[in-house]
Amino acid sequence: MTTECLELPDGDFVDLAWRDAGNGPLVIVLHGLEGSVESPYARRIMAAISAHGWGACLLHFRGCSGRANRLPRSYHSGDTGDLSFLVNTLRDRFPTRALVAIGYSMGGNVLLKWLGEQGAEAPLAAAAAVSVPFDLEAAARRLEQGFSRLYQYHLLQSLRGKMSAKLTRFKLPFTAQILTAARTFWHYDEFVTAPLHGFRNAADYYARSSARFYLATIRTPTLILHARDDPFLPETAIPRACPTTVTLEIHARGGHVGFLTDPAPGWTRPWLESRLVHYLQTTVFRETAGCG
Repeated sequence: MTTECLELPDGDFVDLAWRDAGNGPLVIVLHGLEGSVESPYARRIMAAISAHGWGACLLHFRGCSGRANRLPRSYHSGDTGDLSFLVNTLRDRFPTRALVAIGYSMGGNVLLKWLGEQGAEAPLAAAAAVSVPFDLEAAARRLEQGFSRLYQYHLLQSLRGKMSAKLTRFKLPFTAQILTAARTFWHYDEFVTAPLHGFRNAADYYARSSARFYLATIRTPTLILHARDDPFLPETAIPRACPTTVTLEIHARGGHVGFLTDPAPGWTRPWLESRLVHYLQTTVFRETAGCG
């Protein structure tokens, strides 16, 4: 594994993690909220891609690599600018290699939103998204209920810690007291995410950033995997229709970025990575064959 600091047009940076043999398709990996290359799902897919003889490049969203980013702003579920810059950078570096992308959870939302924004202009041969919070408002409400509150607690602790450190370096549009009081995602997005990133409020952020509003314009062959028992999203918020370019697989079980081959206790052999690599392999070869 190697790392690279990619300088961004606005003066900030993102850190990339690489496993690349220098040939074959190149897979961009987008982690979930507060994830990194050390997240178990990221380690597994990077290893699976490498074992298949392809290259893998994981994009750490700003501040997620273990290094604080330079600017007051952070990252969020609708921020597609850094992904777009990375794709264009890799397209310039490797003009003959097929580019594909896999996004997990929040990273999947970013990927699907970007694909919808780009439409037929997206320079990817294929894409896949796993456990996407398609409707951010519905996801925020779901995470206030039952066992899902444990995920909310853990993630907000991490987010508040980073923002608390930023308050010592920058003048931000919220106070330490407001940050401490943000105990749900809705409150955090209303009083931190929205004002920090130019949204009117949480409702505006959710409306402009949720992937479900961008699915209809995706023209890249895309696999979406989701489970009805995902603790991050109510079943009613799962899309029921997608364009013909999108393969939507809804499984009864799988949790959030789970999807094991067998639900028996203690059996953890991953099915997910095999499914993703198989889809990308068959799709990339079909698409590149059709370009000649």
